Amino acid sequence: MYAAARDPRSVSATDSRVHPLQLDVTDARSVAEAAAAASDVSILVNNAGISLVASPLEGDDSALRREFETNFFGPLALASAFRDGLVERSGAVVNVASALAWLALGGSYSASKAALWSATDSMRVELAPHGVQVVGVYMGYVDTDMATGVDAPKADPADIVRQVLDGVESGHTEVLADETARQVRSSLHLPASERYASFLPVV
Repeated sequence: MYAAARDPRSVSATDSRVHPLQLDVTDARSVAEAAAAASDVSILVNNAGISLVASPLEGDDSALRREFETNFFGPLALASAFRDGLVERSGAVVNVASALAWLALGGSYSASKAALWSATDSMRVELAPHGVQVVGVYMGYVDTDMATGVDAPKADPADIVRQVLDGVESGHTEVLADETARQVRSSLHLPASERYASFLPVV
C-alpha cells in the first residue's frame, strides 16, 4: 500500500506494508514519477482535495483554478498515469467526491466536485470495457483537517474507509457514505427550483 503526500515525511504509519510516496497531484512530473514508483498499484484512490469556498463569479479566479487543479485535474492526471497498469490488473479507480457535487452550496468547491462527479462517470464509460471498476464516493462533512472549523455532525473517516472497501469488493459504482449523501442524491430528480427552494428568495 502506498500513502501519497506532497511531503512523504508527513505520512505516519505503523504498518510496515504502508510505503510513503511523494506526490503533488498538480505537478505533471510528480504524477509521472509516482506512477513509475508505484507501478504495481491495482486500486487507485483519488482523495487529494482542497476547499477554498470562493465564489465562481469573483473577478479573481485564482482560488477556483487552484481547486480545479487539485480536485478535478489531479484525479484525471492520476487515472491517466496509472491506466495501463489498472487495465492489466483489472483494477479499480476510487474518486472521493462530495455530496456538495450535487448541492451547489460550497461555491468553487462544489463546482470542482461536480466536475469530478461527471469525470468519474466518463472514466467508468471508458474503463469498464477494459475490466476496470470506477467508484465515486460521496459524503457530507468528515472529521478531517479540512472540516476542522465546521460546527456540524461529521462522519468518522474510518467508517468512510470501511464503506469504500466494501463498495469496491461488492462491485459498486457509487458509495453514498452517510445520510447527507443519501438524502441529496435522492433529490436529484427534482427541478432546481425545488431542490434549492430554501436557499432562494421568494418571488
